[in-house]
Amino acid sequence: MTVAAPAKVFADRIGRIEVSATMAVAAEAAKLRAQGINLVDFGAGEPHFATPQHIKDAAIAAINANFTRYTVVPGIPDVRKAIVERHAADFGSDYGIDEAIFTVGEKHALFNAIEILVDHGDEVILPVPYWVSFKDIIQYAGGKVVFLHTSEAENFRITADAIEKSITPKTKAIILNSPSNPAGSIVSAEDLERIVRLAHERGIFLLLDECYVYLNYEGTPVSAGSFSWAKEHMVVLGSLSKTYAMTGWRGGFALAPKSIISNLSKLQSQQTSNATSIVQKAAIAALAGSQQCVADFRKEFIELRDHMLKRLAEIPGVTCTKPVGAFYVYPNVSAYIGKGGIKSATELATRLLHEGHVVSVPGEAFGTAEHIRLSYPVTRETIDEGVKRLGNFLTSL
Repeated sequence: MTVAAPAKVFADRIGRIEVSATMAVAAEAAKLRAQGINLVDFGAGEPHFATPQHIKDAAIAAINANFTRYTVVPGIPDVRKAIVERHAADFGSDYGIDEAIFTVGEKHALFNAIEILVDHGDEVILPVPYWVSFKDIIQYAGGKVVFLHTSEAENFRITADAIEKSITPKTKAIILNSPSNPAGSIVSAEDLERIVRLAHERGIFLLLDECYVYLNYEGTPVSAGSFSWAKEHMVVLGSLSKTYAMTGWRGGFALAPKSIISNLSKLQSQQTSNATSIVQKAAIAALAGSQQCVADFRKEFIELRDHMLKRLAEIPGVTCTKPVGAFYVYPNVSAYIGKGGIKSATELATRLLHEGHVVSVPGEAFGTAEHIRLSYPVTRETIDEGVKRLGNFLTSL
């Protein structure tokens, strides 16, 4: 008796997402490097600094003390205490230890938050341009992405008025990433409070990606987590990666009401269990120790941003908004789309990689068609060489 083969192999949900564009770019660049090609890498979204020594020392001490066994799923009490105390000290928030969870990077916290909150058909408002993973994670959960387009002429500003106009009876959540990746835009303190209030009054969840919250170049960093009266409808998502130059350590966290943290922990218990034990010890050192490294990193990023913008301004036809946070520039290269057979920013970025030997990420990955993203945490010499290559490539089209 012949048994019929299944009609399909893979679940529908995997077809709703794509490979992360930034990871795909990194993989392609790695292939070229393996061939001996010298690349200028503006693709990676990570600091060029080494992890501060006191953080590394804490991890080494944890290894030597044999702190290498399982921990409780949401993280040891000391790491959750360090998370809530750091956030309270910097932003005036009021979370308890049982309102915090330590995760395998912030992306893990974000993925799980969307999985436990967003059901099939639920709408999630997502400002454009957006970080590459937001759209796919929402779609993986079965949610519907409601794109909120922003204006380049207004520095991609996100306003409470625009958010309010996008709300429908099906809106379940709003994602805010401020400062943002890729454009480095911020939500003003006034707009942020208004967005928090309107979401809270309507029972809509705010997912607050604070990955770059300490890299706000327009004044004192602001967190929506400080509005404790709206805690019921907020999930604050944080990362150690950018703040403390710990990208490879994979340490992140979420702050939220107990019921949300409980469900995040339930889901995590079936995924990774606890985040790496020694990374938890390193995180305590980062969060509870001196924050001078954060200030030093921020100062250097501002100087590198200004240097990158100065050099980009020398390329004819390229325009660029001034990012006021994060560590990316998002130049508009539309003047060169249509030249030399290039039909899109993706084609431009691909040819720039293979012909100009500069790594960038195309704007389509972030929801726009006329830009490329360049990450500037590199040396000034690297910026000079990379922008020179970019200019030579574009003007040769």
